[in-house]
Amino acid sequence: MNKLLLSLVLLFSSTAVFANTVQEINHLLNFVETTDCSYHRNGTAYNGVDARDHIQNKYDYYDNKIKSAEDFIKYSATKSMMSGKRYTIICGDEAPQFSADWLNQELLKYRTQLIEK
Repeated sequence: MNKLLLSLVLLFSSTAVFANTVQEINHLLNFVETTDCSYHRNGTAYNGVDARDHIQNKYDYYDNKIKSAEDFIKYSATKSMMSGKRYTIICGDEAPQFSADWLNQELLKYRTQLIEK
């Protein structure tokens, strides 16, 4: 009986973790899509919609390696796997920043908002 109960608890808790990861990734994809910032990849600037499309394609490709929102950022939105160049974000007059830093900051904000609710 205890083994069954433990198995059920683990199943439901892992499902909750998965749901949170999916929600976090969807939030980050929407954040990229709706940004006014430009997403720079291999020397070319992209708007949010085009950046999301590219990141979504990489997410779909690396899906089996992605277990967390941090993995999503690492595999889908950090750098070109072809050139090795890191993606950057430019928001208005602000200094360019690496996309991984930009997305990790947004992930932290998102998680903080969930905790505060």
